[in-house]
Amino acid sequence: MKAFEKEDYAVFDLFNNRWGLVTAGSIERYNTCTIAWGSLGTIWGAPGKGRPIVTVYVNPERYTWDHLLESDTFTVSFFPPEYRRALSYLGTHSGRDGDKVAAAGLTPEAIGEGVTFEEAELTFLCHKLYEGPFEREGLAPEIDKGLYADWQPHWMFVGEITEAERK
Repeated sequence: MKAFEKEDYAVFDLFNNRWGLVTAGSIERYNTCTIAWGSLGTIWGAPGKGRPIVTVYVNPERYTWDHLLESDTFTVSFFPPEYRRALSYLGTHSGRDGDKVAAAGLTPEAIGEGVTFEEAELTFLCHKLYEGPFEREGLAPEIDKGLYADWQPHWMFVGEITEAERK
């Protein structure tokens, strides 16, 4: 049996190497942040009838976290490699301090009740099904000691994919 190599599966590349943006709110009032932690899958259905979902993990210190709590929908968008600098900017600046999307050179556009960007090559519009923090007691010791020396749990947001846009 061949050992598992995540590089053999493109789905792992989306979050781990290409990053993405999670965006919550309406086109009139939204915020976005760069994410590298996420997953795609199915849940809450019988075999063959599971709901297609995106799960993202966001630190409560992020301004986008507030918007995720307030919104019933969110989007997860992925970009071509030439937008890596824009994603880096969006991951290191807060929307509390100004229009970071304009500063990053991206163009927001509506998708259903959510927001994506003209430059995105793939966007999932999601209906939020679950939100909640990680529980420290549930973490494996190597994760707890490696990532959470100063405990600040990320929150998990699970959204059912209701629409996908590929350019």
